[in-house]
Amino acid sequence: MEARIEKIKQQLQSHGYKLTPQREATVRVLLENEEDHLSAEDVFMLVKDKAPEIGLATVYRTLELLSELHVVEKMNFGDGVARYDLRNESNRHHHHHLICVQCGTVDEIMEDWLTELEERVESEYRFKVLDHRLDFQGICHRCRDKNNS
Repeated sequence: MEARIEKIKQQLQSHGYKLTPQREATVRVLLENEEDHLSAEDVFMLVKDKAPEIGLATVYRTLELLSELHVVEKMNFGDGVARYDLRNESNRHHHHHLICVQCGTVDEIMEDWLTELEERVESEYRFKVLDHRLDFQGICHRCRDKNNS
């Protein structure tokens, strides 16, 4: 975790920002809950346990800054709530999601299945793809199993 915090600190510094204690507390919460797709309010509640003096506005500003610097990905899964997901430094692109329309769970696809499509877009349209996101909406295996019982 410390290595990832140091890398994020360097990203901030390269854009003229500091890793303040408030920002570090927010980053630590995101790292500790990496699989959870937290909303700003979720992050705030978890940060407040670590640093009670931090306000919701500070958490919002930090998340927006991290999103602008591409440290986190700001996502909306169709429920009107912005969620934040740390970008994985080992992947060129963000991972993809399976969103259940019944229970709201979000599962992740960590592999990048769109490389060939990106190459085709570049060759046929002369469009250089920098990033992409793919979300599938449907009914998860848990809900399907429950409905078939």
